[in-house]
Amino acid sequence: MLIHQGFHEECGVFGIVQHTEASNLVYLGIHALQHRGQESAGIVTSDGEELYSHRGMGLVADVFSQDILSGLKGTTGIGHVRYSTAGSSHLKNAQPVVVSCWRGQLALSHNGNLVNAHNLRDELELKGSIFQTTTDSEVILHLIAKSREHDLDQAVIQALKKVEGAYALLLLSKDKVIAVRDPNGFRPMVLGVKDGSVVMASETNALDLINAEFIREIDPGEMLIVNGSGMESIFPFTERRPSFCVFEQIYFARPDSMMFGKSVYEVRRNMGRQLARENPVDADIVIPVPDSGIVAALGASDEYGLPFEMGLIRNHYVGRTFIEPRQSIRDFGVKLKLNPVRPIIEGRRVVVVDDSIVRGTTSRKLVRLIRDAGAAEVHFRISSPPIIGPCRYGIDTPTREELIASTKNLEEIREYIGANSLGYLSIEGMMEAVCASGGHHCMACFNLDYPVNIFSDQPLSHN
Repeated sequence: MLIHQGFHEECGVFGIVQHTEASNLVYLGIHALQHRGQESAGIVTSDGEELYSHRGMGLVADVFSQDILSGLKGTTGIGHVRYSTAGSSHLKNAQPVVVSCWRGQLALSHNGNLVNAHNLRDELELKGSIFQTTTDSEVILHLIAKSREHDLDQAVIQALKKVEGAYALLLLSKDKVIAVRDPNGFRPMVLGVKDGSVVMASETNALDLINAEFIREIDPGEMLIVNGSGMESIFPFTERRPSFCVFEQIYFARPDSMMFGKSVYEVRRNMGRQLARENPVDADIVIPVPDSGIVAALGASDEYGLPFEMGLIRNHYVGRTFIEPRQSIRDFGVKLKLNPVRPIIEGRRVVVVDDSIVRGTTSRKLVRLIRDAGAAEVHFRISSPPIIGPCRYGIDTPTREELIASTKNLEEIREYIGANSLGYLSIEGMMEAVCASGGHHCMACFNLDYPVNIFSDQPLSHN
């Protein structure tokens, strides 16, 4: 049984070029990105002649041992942590994907989702391509392999000009790493340096762990070619309006990361402050839904002038599945993950701050849990606008029909979850909190304004 019924994590990528401890540093890098995907992890390294690969299902620390890392030879490597869509949680879909073709061995780590992958795969299969996975990422490798461009860099450009959607990817050959971010910049990727070696990662917190210096974000539409001789930056794609995923700053990125030029921690605290300004309430305490609601709740507590309390305690050791007792326990899944602190909650008017409401079922159970702990009132506050559309660019989301805000109004949602009051952050307030105009962020899940056409309602597994 799955516990979390909201937005699921995406994926994380990490790479380093020309470092004597490549495999160990890639291991640490993807460990820092574990929050972006917990289903599988993988590392591929190169010694200049051959690629060495290890992938496995589960958490980074469980997939890799020191013996395994010692067998990943070479001074250059890339890694990946993955969250898949339902039904595609298999080892064959773990990344980096490794193939052998006339260009030699290639490995790919990809975060994002290609909206035309289904169509491209159909075309490739009609021409004889045989796919080993059900991921959209493999489509990119087939396009590279089929390109008649002799130069690998040009083949990558030709392949990526055929795909549409979101990608922050690392491609490893025996002698180089190519890093590319899609022209819209949906998914993040940053550039750093450690001991003279170039480092690339989904988030800056991965650079922090290995004491790498943050240089800058890799720009939308930028392609970096990195080898032992240095680094080349080119912009081979048609320029597009930047469409940074605002949900990275609301939920997915770690609070200690810098994202799209802003501190994620400060952005979330600003969201909490703005949420409180827009939704006043008479209450006694503010509590977060941990862990994602903590920073926004701090901001709301500041603005309301109410004490911040950890009224819900999270169990960090819950796996993706569990065995439920034969005697059914109401709301068992939520109770296994979160437990209320009765002395803090009992008899008080409680403001609960969460990052989002998706289907509404988890919020409903949380309200019931807090009431059962003796709360006099429960006021639910959400540090993002109502989610009315699914993400098509790399986040696993329910269909539009399953999203409660797409079928119910505010009062109907409040009644369904059982709260005394319900308040969301407005789109305008969200943009003010991220200190940006709406022109540089993708907000399709909030306003249905999809920056890139949707080619298929049933995309392949994304990464």
